[in-house]
Amino acid sequence: MYVLIVPAALPFVLLATVMGLSWWEDHILPMPPTEALAEVRAEALFTPVASAQLARVDTALTREVAGR
Repeated sequence: MYVLIVPAALPFVLLATVMGLSWWEDHILPMPPTEALAEVRAEALFTPVASAQLARVDTALTREVAGR
């Protein structure tokens, strides 16, 4: 009977492990330095600009191909 309990409990043990590690990461690990947060925010601000530029290039290429 105990042989059946171990495989049945394994997903719950893995879930508890992942949830515990997530809690540990949020509450125990130190926060990153403020400078690193500023860099991440700056990169996040520039990401939409880069994708907008790519969209314009794609549109230009599409129009060029359609004009042939």
